[in-house]
Amino acid sequence: MKRIVCWFSCGAASAVATKLAIAENAGKLPLIIAYTEVAEEHPDNRRFLADCEKWFGQEIQILRNEKYQGSIFNVFEKNRYIVGIAGAPCTKFLKKEVRQKFEQLSDRQVFGYTAEEQHRLDRFIDANNDVDIWTPLIDKGLSKEDCLAMLENANIELPEMYRLGYHNNNCIGCVKGGAGYWNKIRVDFPQHFDRMAKLERSIGASITKSKGERVYLDELPPDAGDYPKEQNIECSIFCHMAEEEYK
Repeated sequence: MKRIVCWFSCGAASAVATKLAIAENAGKLPLIIAYTEVAEEHPDNRRFLADCEKWFGQEIQILRNEKYQGSIFNVFEKNRYIVGIAGAPCTKFLKKEVRQKFEQLSDRQVFGYTAEEQHRLDRFIDANNDVDIWTPLIDKGLSKEDCLAMLENANIELPEMYRLGYHNNNCIGCVKGGAGYWNKIRVDFPQHFDRMAKLERSIGASITKSKGERVYLDELPPDAGDYPKEQNIECSIFCHMAEEEYK
């Protein structure tokens, strides 16, 4: 039987995309909400997930790669690779492989790509042209800022990482982050910063740059980079129009 699978990430965009998909589906097809859990995400994600379950009126199915206990550090240590031209192995093993194991060929899959992420969607389609993709946010012209505002309008407290000023609710210490990001992690989560710095030295690979040169985190100047501390949460006309669909 054909089903709809909403890929919930504990991010604002995936939450709103899921809410819109539930409203539009209106019970016509079986709908599953799936979350690929990563150990290094902020513990407040469980609170946000529970709040979203109430908003959705449906439980979220939690998936995890047990080979690595869902941990990015287990992935890096076992593969002796952190990030590079081939991307980050944590995404491959903890997100992509889990999704591919769970999905069925007949699934219609809901992703939280926002209006400004059409290029990301195009790359995904090129690499996964056999997947039936549904992107409610792009369909309705909704931005990331719209999604943040829509959650606030629904009285759902944003995940802690957003409230701390991070652009995304990624793992604490995302290896794709730049110098400013890592200096913010150094201040907000010093234990995570130190653990990644030690891992870099153990593997012999640095993950960020300062003044155009690769540097290890334990060499990163504290004033390197410029990571904005606040986000602009402002809802456009598109988010108000979309909210009417689930009121």
